[in-house]
Amino acid sequence: MSPLTATTVHQAFARAASAWAKQPFLAVLPETAGIYGIDPGELGYAEAAGRIDALRATYAAAGYGHGHRVGLLLENRPSFFLHWFALNALGVSVVPINADLRAAELEYLVGHSEIALAVALPGRHAELLAAARAADWPLRVMGDADAPPPAPFPAPLAGSAPGELTECALLYTSGTTGRPKGCILPNRYFLHAGRWYAGIGGLARLAPGAERMITPLPVVHMNAMAYSTMAMVMTGGCLIPLDRFHPKSWWASVRESRATVMHYLGVMPAMLMKAEPSPADREHAVRFGFGAGVDRTLHAPFEARFGIPLLEAWAMTETGAGAVVIANREPRQVGTNCFGREEADVEVRLVTDDGRDAGTDEPGELLVRHAGSDPRYGFLAGYLKDPEATDAAWAGGWFHTGDIVRRDAAGYLHFIDRRKNVIRRSGENIAAVEVEAVLQQHPRVRAVAVAAVPDPVRGDEVMALVIPHEPVADAGAMDTLARELVAWSLARLAYYKAPGYVAFVDALPLTATNKIQRGELKALAPTLVGGPACIDTRAMKKREGAHA
Repeated sequence: MSPLTATTVHQAFARAASAWAKQPFLAVLPETAGIYGIDPGELGYAEAAGRIDALRATYAAAGYGHGHRVGLLLENRPSFFLHWFALNALGVSVVPINADLRAAELEYLVGHSEIALAVALPGRHAELLAAARAADWPLRVMGDADAPPPAPFPAPLAGSAPGELTECALLYTSGTTGRPKGCILPNRYFLHAGRWYAGIGGLARLAPGAERMITPLPVVHMNAMAYSTMAMVMTGGCLIPLDRFHPKSWWASVRESRATVMHYLGVMPAMLMKAEPSPADREHAVRFGFGAGVDRTLHAPFEARFGIPLLEAWAMTETGAGAVVIANREPRQVGTNCFGREEADVEVRLVTDDGRDAGTDEPGELLVRHAGSDPRYGFLAGYLKDPEATDAAWAGGWFHTGDIVRRDAAGYLHFIDRRKNVIRRSGENIAAVEVEAVLQQHPRVRAVAVAAVPDPVRGDEVMALVIPHEPVADAGAMDTLARELVAWSLARLAYYKAPGYVAFVDALPLTATNKIQRGELKALAPTLVGGPACIDTRAMKKREGAHA
């Protein structure tokens, strides 16, 4: 019985454990173990299956079952996977809880998700219980090694067996422009993600029973939870979750773990390229990286230096693998923000602001659906308690992603930016993420976010909000660094994309998952113009050949 034909996540794991009993399922490196205060080493499939079965029995005895939801605040620890699979066997949906959430965010999540139980780090129990009281919800809390307390209410679907369409997890989106939405993800979502990765082939081919995948990405996100985890389950591979990305020790971790695949976010290559080149840069066993958002100017240099193809992919929490695209075959058009061409099981439209289909190389919003009789196959089942948002996302029978993309003459897709992040200056569309990627490479920049501010002549002007590595104490130092950053941008970008304002800040508005709160950023940026920490650099922006 193959995990590829399973109907629940637990069933897929149980079949993998039978087929690859002696293979390692999880590996915890000493650095991660030290940070978490747990033992390092590997956990085999057979041993993990035994621990999962024991957990399943204790949960069942405590009354947890089909239709319940249980929160997991366990970071990237092995216990997250064991509790997830044990609960899934009973038809219980898990709600991953980001450890960075605080009081108001926890109150919202607890009340909105209606979790019956939270399995959490002991230091967070009091906060969770306080959030439950504020939400007026009967939540139980336990540690990962505790016996489950009795369920506070009966399982809503008791008496029915879980299957492919049973809710497996409730993942909350980042909420960059509003309150997070709860994405209802059925077993099929996770199974299809694993099957897709196991079968996509090309440069992303996975060898059964042989892969070791390292990821610093949080399991509260779909990349690590759906793609990484399920790819290893489907192919009998070993997952190596780190607590987070540590640039200084990254390559040591890669070598020590004997990783064959790495997952990344765009900021990682930029940070790794800041390190001095070393003869050890290619001393690793990684065959490819899977991720998104690598800065196009660093894509080829990174691959040349470290000997790893970075396979850019596109997906989002809502789409899962129902409409995923990856540049896993040559030509990958490295350095062009290309994420490949859709396979036969995915349909794509690019639509302009006036509703027509975009032409060749013309930017348009990316609309997607699964090919065949079920356009929502592999997608989220819907947004929890928000059918209006679900219907709006699927308007016209296509899922509206909010991403701006162009298709070249050869049919390849190129990412431009999120629709709401596009700055329109004098008729030119500027992608905030492109400017951010360039500024982030400057050695004196620790973090940066780019937003539009009103301009009486040009409509919008570009503002960079910068957190420098070292404080800039006075006006002269601010002016010097601001001009240095704009000169850096002008050497790498079209003149109109360079910042017209540089504002030095102590912090950026971030979500609990460390994404930029674009709504708050949009409101904050105009208030900084004219302030003591904001430098007007518009005079530096001149078209090549233009005269003052």
